[in-house]
Amino acid sequence: MSDAQHSRHLGRSIWAMFAGFLVGAVLSLGTDEIMHLLKVYPAWGVRMENGLFVLATSYRIVYNILGAYVVARLAPNRPMWHAMVLGSIGFVLSLAGAAATWNRDLGPHWYSIMIALIALPCSWLGAKLATRPQLQVA
Repeated sequence: MSDAQHSRHLGRSIWAMFAGFLVGAVLSLGTDEIMHLLKVYPAWGVRMENGLFVLATSYRIVYNILGAYVVARLAPNRPMWHAMVLGSIGFVLSLAGAAATWNRDLGPHWYSIMIALIALPCSWLGAKLATRPQLQVA
């Protein structure tokens, strides 16, 4: 592979990772904001009930899968690898967030742990969906 091809692949890999991360983050934070505006969630800074954390976890699962799907579709090669790298980054960042906020009353501990634990399975599923064989219509 020439230097130009390598640079192009590296640039596409970085773009794929960024796009997948952006999809997951923007959708999650955007949905959070909408839930607050619709008063499904209490005002920012007011602790939510456990059931609302279940709701937040459920749409984060969907958005993590979608973000990994985007990474895998945009990756120049090895889509599963790219999605799993994104999942690994999400896992590490989520663990760091859980550790940083553990002694603050921002929500139940299970939520912080769950957000970390869903990162890799969601990334795997998103990549699997993105790389599944397409049906041929005759």
